[in-house]
Amino acid sequence: EIWASTCDDEVIGRRGIVRSGTLSYRSLVYHSGVTLGATVLGFLIGAVLGIALAIGIVYSRVMDLSVMPWAIISQTIPIVALAPMIIVVLYSVGLSGLIAKAAISAYLSFFPVAVGMVKGLRSPAQMQMDLLHTYNASPSQQFWRLRLPSSVPYLFASLKIGIAASLVGAIVGELPVQRGGLGARMLGGSYYGQTEQIWAALFAAAFLAAGLVWLIGWIERRTLQAMGVSV
Repeated sequence: EIWASTCDDEVIGRRGIVRSGTLSYRSLVYHSGVTLGATVLGFLIGAVLGIALAIGIVYSRVMDLSVMPWAIISQTIPIVALAPMIIVVLYSVGLSGLIAKAAISAYLSFFPVAVGMVKGLRSPAQMQMDLLHTYNASPSQQFWRLRLPSSVPYLFASLKIGIAASLVGAIVGELPVQRGGLGARMLGGSYYGQTEQIWAALFAAAFLAAGLVWLIGWIERRTLQAMGVSV
């Protein structure tokens, strides 16, 4: 009976990869949508935190010396070991599901955005900064008219890395939760020896990452064109 049940699961799993309806729980479209939701939410949170941290580091010597080293150290912790801890802590305060996965995605995506934004905000030449000082420009005018426009190419380069890292974080966050998503499909396939299911989820994740990076690149081209920069 156990053997027959396992065989039935394998047959259903193979059929589910290609024959299930779009909204079926066995459909890759459904699980890709679950992963995409956590990825986008975590990426938005991580990008906002990264940009805010970068602005603080550039304009505050104290933050540059105190916060940046800790941000670097935080990225040395293996996310596979950290993800269950984050999920348990958030579950203890009543946050689970999408929020927990988004938190892991944000954790992986904020660092490249922060580093790229710091580099971009510090990219203006000293001659340009001296010119603004000559015109008695305020710090806010320096930020909006020189530092921020100069940081746009660096920002989008880091956003491409951040969105890919966010997808990895969402998949890793789905492994201990097992409530849908490409990570849960990969783990389920490994449990039952369904290599087709594992490879299908891997290819779906790769296509999803490529699409997200392409979208960031498309927004970058439109933004640079609006700024009058040739691409």
